[in-house]
Amino acid sequence: MHRSLAVFLALLLGACGLLPEVKDETAGLSAEKLYAEAKDEIAQGGYTRAIKFLEKLEARYPYGRYAQQAQIELAYVHFKDGDQTSAIAAADRFIKLHPNHPNVDYVYYLKGLVNFNEDRGLLGRFGKQDLTERDPKAARDSFDAFKQLVTRYPDSKYTPDAIARMKYLVNALASHEVHVAHYYMKRGAYVAAANRAQYALLNYPQAPAVEEALFVMVKAYDAMGMTDLRDDADRVMHKNFPDSPYLKGTAGKKDPWWMLWGNAW
Repeated sequence: MHRSLAVFLALLLGACGLLPEVKDETAGLSAEKLYAEAKDEIAQGGYTRAIKFLEKLEARYPYGRYAQQAQIELAYVHFKDGDQTSAIAAADRFIKLHPNHPNVDYVYYLKGLVNFNEDRGLLGRFGKQDLTERDPKAARDSFDAFKQLVTRYPDSKYTPDAIARMKYLVNALASHEVHVAHYYMKRGAYVAAANRAQYALLNYPQAPAVEEALFVMVKAYDAMGMTDLRDDADRVMHKNFPDSPYLKGTAGKKDPWWMLWGNAW
């Protein structure tokens, strides 16, 4: 039996020798040429091939401006290719290796965009699922990346858009808390509902969702018979939102504020 196995392996190895050798199309290409090929692929949407050229470039020519630019491009191409994990890893790696690079502000911005767009797949774009109903981790990570950009590079050309997206993310996070509060209200968990609504109020006081959070607090305290707290919340709501449709009972279905970024990026 052992002899048969040895014969089989010998034949297998002999057959492998007959297979044609796979030629590396990138062999002998300079760093400049590899980068140019990658850029051509990116322009045509060939992200998988672009990644191949960029990885070859970085492996063969690890020093110099082309290698650094390849690292930035890798983060971008992974992002465009829908691989958020690899995009974030590439961005973090570049920031760690080149914290003083003149384009590091862009990498912080790109990192924010990757998480910002994590939920904007086919269902997010066309199914009109409320983004506030999803896990808020990506929103928090996106906010943190944009915040680092705004704090460290206030004069960056990417900062104005980052600030606008941060405002959106604050609204999304506040609305997520209100959505959870509604979930608890429907199940009669009034203490939990009031706490989540209060969290939104305290942590995101400028968000549009604050109006609805106050209304949830009024209803939750009322359901628990906590009249003093109910009246306090009601007083705050009347003072800040005297024309609120929640007070008038006219709050209806409409396109939510979060659709503002519907097809962005």
